[in-house]
Order: sequence, then structure tokens, then C-alpha cells
Amino acid sequence: MGAHAEAQQEVIKEKIWTRDFILICLANFFIFFGFQMTLPTLPLFVKELGGSDQLIGVIVGIFTFSALVLRPYAGHALESKGRQFVYMTGLAIFVVSVGSFAFIGSIAILLIVRVLQGVGWGLSTTATGTIATDIIPTSRRGEGFGYFGLSGNIALAFGPGLGLALVGKISFMSLFLICAAFGLVAFLLSAKVRYKKVEEIPEKAATPRFDIFEKTAIQPSILVLFITFTFGGIATFLPLHAIERNVAGIEAYFLVYAALLLISRTFAGKIYDKKGHLYVFLPGTIMILIAMILLAWLPTTFILLVAAGLYGFGFGTVQPALQAWAVEKAAGNRKGMANATFFSFFDLGIGLGAIIFGQIAFLFNYSTIYATGAFSILISMLVYIFLVMRARKLEASH
Repeated sequence: MGAHAEAQQEVIKEKIWTRDFILICLANFFIFFGFQMTLPTLPLFVKELGGSDQLIGVIVGIFTFSALVLRPYAGHALESKGRQFVYMTGLAIFVVSVGSFAFIGSIAILLIVRVLQGVGWGLSTTATGTIATDIIPTSRRGEGFGYFGLSGNIALAFGPGLGLALVGKISFMSLFLICAAFGLVAFLLSAKVRYKKVEEIPEKAATPRFDIFEKTAIQPSILVLFITFTFGGIATFLPLHAIERNVAGIEAYFLVYAALLLISRTFAGKIYDKKGHLYVFLPGTIMILIAMILLAWLPTTFILLVAAGLYGFGFGTVQPALQAWAVEKAAGNRKGMANATFFSFFDLGIGLGAIIFGQIAFLFNYSTIYATGAFSILISMLVYIFLVMRARKLEASH
């Protein structure tokens, strides 16, 4: 009887879909939805204000760099000031900055507000990954992160397409106020979550002054950098690339991408939990590599949508595994820092991609952006093979 009760307790304890998990997924969905609507529309807004491709790259990139600078602080604040303080502060800053886009008439002011938006994004996304880590049962972390990631991915499915559809019908002012309203919904939902209390850290475990990353999270974080490097090119320049090639269906690109991302998320996390990253990383990156080659070519809408499906399926396979890998070896009081490290590299990839691709678009053409992206994915695969072989050698020597 005792054993049976224990087994029942185990089943209850291992539940993923709790009240708090559903709330944090919904909050994550709304903040991402508001954000994703601005992604393909902001370059068009910059063009309307008279900006060049280089300026588009800088405005997209500066956002991720300010998020990046904030992430280590966010990681520490999560352990000292608590999850709720960091998350809700980040959401509030994000809502105010996106709402401010509605009233901007100059590129210089837009740059400043983008930096502020990055601060809000850096705080809120570092916090939300850590809050999810607290809520998801350890034994189902890969699966849980897969479901949690779906909330952002569903937003990705419909956000960019809705943003692009509205651009022709309403003013940029109305568009950005709608985006801010989605962020406000996330803020109100986040107030209902029951957050984990901050752990007391013994004095001797005092944090060194230059503690800006978690060592155990470095390997998966480096890999994610090479992968998200390609994001900057897709989110920022794909609408312009499609126009230049006379290829229709850019709204459908984001839908197909996210649909395949959703499908892969539902089982890739489970494969990671059972078999480890070896079974998900290389198959996922091969698909992303093919997608980048197809985007560089881009003759028709059909090829655009095939690339969308491959990229979505590949990224949905790889990302939850890398995030779970990043937090799994970190100590209990370092999970926030591990998430901060992972997302710092995630952001660094996007920021570098946007700025470098802006320069490539200016010097060469949009097609070269995607060829460069394919090369970046190839590097991630080689680095991964090197890390796996080195780990096996170390195991064999022990």
C-alpha cells in the first residue's frame, strides 16, 4: 500500500501541465506575439523613416546587444531579488518601449528606444526560462522545455504574418500600440504566477565580481550562437529578399516555419530526455543547413515554403535540447545564471547576424546573407562533432 501511494505521488509530482506552467506559457505567448509582430515590420518602418539596409541591421542588432549586456545582471537578480521582480520589471519596460515606437519620427530616437526595449527583453526572457526551469519536473525537462517553447513558437507562427498583413491596412502607430497591448496582457498574466522563493546562499559561496556566465552552460551556448546567427538574416531581410526575387508568400513562410517547429517540439524534447543530444543535434542542424542553401537560391514560393518547413523542423528539434543541456549540469542556485548564459549567446548570434548581414546586403546582395548563414550552421556541426569526440576521449581515459 505504501509503495502504491509513493508511486501515485511520483505520478502527481511529475506532472508538467500545472496551473503555474499554463500561466507562464500564456504570458510567454503574449510577450512573444507582440515582439514577433514587430520583427518583420520594423525594417519596413526604418525604410519609411529613410533608413538604409545597414541602418536596419544596426537597429535590429542594437536591441539584441542591450539584451545581451543585461542578461548576466538578470541571472544574478533572479537569485537575489527573485523571479517575479525581474520578470515583471522586464515586461513593464518592454511594454513601454514598444508603445513608444508609435510616437517616433526619427531614426536616432528609434535607436535609443530599441536599446531600452532590449533591456526589457533581456530581463523578461532570462527570467521566463528560469521560471519554467523551476516549474518543470527535472525528469521531464527536455519535454517540458519543448512544450514551453511552443508558446513562443505559436506566437512566431502568427505574429510576423499578422504584423505584415496589418502594415498595409493600418498605420505604424496603431500597429505598435497593438504590439504593446499584447505585452500588457503578458504582464497581467505574470502577476498570477506563484514564483519560487529565492534560496539563501551561504556566505562562502559568495559570487565572484566578474561572474557573467555559468561554466556548465558554455558548450550548448556556443552551439546555439552559430545557429541563431542565421536568425538575423531571416527575420530582418527575408521580406526584402522575397520582394527583390518577386517571390510571393512571405506571410506563409512564417506560418509553415512555425507549424513544423510545433510538430518537432512535441517529440524532440522526449528524445533528448531518453537518449541525449546526440540523437537530435545533427539531424536538426542538417535540416537548417539545407534550408539556408534553399533561401540563398530562392527561385519560387514553393522553395521558400520548403525552406520554411526544414528550418522550422530543424530548429524545433535542436533548441529545446540545447536549452535543457545548458541548465542540466548547473547547481540549484545557478539555474538562473545558466539560462542567462544560454540566452546571452542566443542573442549574440541574432545581433551579430543582423549587423553583419546588414553589411553583406549593402556590399553584395540578399542571397549572400543565406549562403553565409549556411556556412555558420556547418561550423556549429563541426564544433559539435569535436565536443562529442573530446567528451568520449575523456570518458575513455577515466
